[in-house]
Amino acid sequence: MISLKNITLRRGTKVLLDQVSTTINPGESVGLVGRNGAGKSSLFALLNGSISEDGGDFFIPPQWRMAQVAQHMPETDESATRFVLDGDTRLAELNARLAAAEASGDGMEIAQAHVDLADAGAHDAESRAQALILGLGFKVSELDQPVNSFSGGWRMRLQLARALMAPSDLLLLDEPTNHLDLDALVWLEAWLKRYSGTMIVISHDREFLDAITNVTLQIQGGQIHRYGGNYSRFEELRAQQLELQAASFAKQQEKMAHLQKFIDRFKAKASKAKQAQSRVKQLERMEKIGPVLAEAEFTFEFKEPANLPNPMLAITDASFGYEDEAGHQTTILRGVNRSVLAGQRIGILGANGQGKSTLVKTIAREMKTLAGTVTEGKGLNIGYFAQQELDVLRPGENPLEHMIRLAKELGAAAPAASREQDLRNWLGTFNFSGDMVKQSVGSMSGGEKARLVLAMIVWQRPNLLLLDEPTNHLDLATREALAMALNDFDGTVMLVSHDRHLLRAVCEDFWMVGRGVVGPFDGDLDDYQRYLLEESKRLREEARNAEQQAASTPAVQAPEGFKPNTPEPAAKKAPDALKTETLTEAADPREARRLAAAARQQLAEKTKPYRKELEQIDRTLPQLNAQRSALEEKLATPGLSGGDIVEAGKQLSAVNAEIDQLEERWLELSEHIEALSIETC
Repeated sequence: MISLKNITLRRGTKVLLDQVSTTINPGESVGLVGRNGAGKSSLFALLNGSISEDGGDFFIPPQWRMAQVAQHMPETDESATRFVLDGDTRLAELNARLAAAEASGDGMEIAQAHVDLADAGAHDAESRAQALILGLGFKVSELDQPVNSFSGGWRMRLQLARALMAPSDLLLLDEPTNHLDLDALVWLEAWLKRYSGTMIVISHDREFLDAITNVTLQIQGGQIHRYGGNYSRFEELRAQQLELQAASFAKQQEKMAHLQKFIDRFKAKASKAKQAQSRVKQLERMEKIGPVLAEAEFTFEFKEPANLPNPMLAITDASFGYEDEAGHQTTILRGVNRSVLAGQRIGILGANGQGKSTLVKTIAREMKTLAGTVTEGKGLNIGYFAQQELDVLRPGENPLEHMIRLAKELGAAAPAASREQDLRNWLGTFNFSGDMVKQSVGSMSGGEKARLVLAMIVWQRPNLLLLDEPTNHLDLATREALAMALNDFDGTVMLVSHDRHLLRAVCEDFWMVGRGVVGPFDGDLDDYQRYLLEESKRLREEARNAEQQAASTPAVQAPEGFKPNTPEPAAKKAPDALKTETLTEAADPREARRLAAAARQQLAEKTKPYRKELEQIDRTLPQLNAQRSALEEKLATPGLSGGDIVEAGKQLSAVNAEIDQLEERWLELSEHIEALSIETC
């Protein structure tokens, strides 16, 4: 296990950890939480050996293999697959040993190297690497592209895949979801749930922490406090502790006041001097309970919009995409017919690369429609937070200069309060006070820059908010403040985010962007997560099938001018498209309806046993989840005996195994039903 005994860590003159002691047991999944600057990253640096403790004793098993995401941007012409594959250092070492043995002609060493490679999983290493790449949002066509051809965010995803590829006993993840969309985040969450080693995660995504952690370490005031359970359980226990501390403090203060009153009253009387002196000693020996010092929470609110047009906008027969310098158009979304009403809260869902940002950018007037119309309501005022918004800020300017420039650009359309003092006051409400208003943006953290962008958007009093991944650089407190502000906002919100807690807290309607169209999503985020996991599995199977087909199909030179006319495989077509093709073959509408009814009946008969089993699983899983919650709560109960802990731990392991098995079976059944639907249609 990992052991910290009386550890002291300093950064310059600041003490981050002051004589801290805690342990992390093998196999635990730990969420490391605390305010920015509390010392989370410094503790990671201690664990990975980058820094040494300033005091105390630190122990980590020397035989443990450690994996973590490299923070530097990779610069290499290697293919994405090869780059991730090289993350398995054991395989790289064995391949080098095999090459050396082959060069020297050492038969025994060659044989041993092959045995070791088989034990290390060399036979399926490439498919495992590609599964990681595809799970994190890449396309099959990108597997062999050079790493340097990807943008910074995508290269950091490859760094994450490379870390996951490495065999490890300890996995350190510092904000692993920052560069991920919701589809990749859901896949990563499922992967980490199966990780068998010890894992420590720093994250500002509470649902992510809830899903993958079973222990929470909070760094506060130079101390580490350990809580059994995930982040939500930590919040409950922390609230109970604070409530108990406040009550104990009040009770102790009352007792101390009573003792002091007795001392003050009788210390001068000879007959009571002994009793008074006794109470003085009692007061001195009393272990003082500290008052609850609540941390100042960050809050803000949106100004009331000047007007609320209804509808806000209407999209009619629109095609969205982009046009290159040569005038060639690439259509990503077509036939879009949607309206946005005053007061709506719309969450925009869709797998990576399907066109979510294209939709938002077009509504925000950053891109033009390729066809159709987007009709805006009179008085529409858009506040747009783009993924790249932080890059638009000017590093050499300070927050006050940004606000003054914004006021000048808006001119007469600017809010009335636009004097310099008004702008200073406004920045103060977003925690830019004192000297911070004159601090250059280039020296600020990502969270501070995001707060500045929010301050600039909110100041403009928009009635339609378009938010494209607004939480990437925000800590938990600021995310909560954003959710509260959005819930109190009188206007309309359209939100793209991988933060499921924010989506659940804010959005009432969901749009699904995928397969070139935009439509309503009839379901909740849990339904959407299941859909994403199925899509991820389908992509991995496609890659595996393509690899097997390439390996088994001999390369044949096609005659010059030959153009294959191979129909698209049915499994790759959208079910709606297949259904349309089948029905349009029947010219008679009545015959088409008869065929459709027969197809539905055939599908119902084929899928009946699978659906019946699915229903049984859907009834069982909530019961098992309730058992798991009860067992976790029991394990977090103070004063539990050793025997009870062991027994509850065994029961929890059994319940977790059964849940994993049922969830895997749920996915298999869903795939069977989907395959039958495609085949029947």
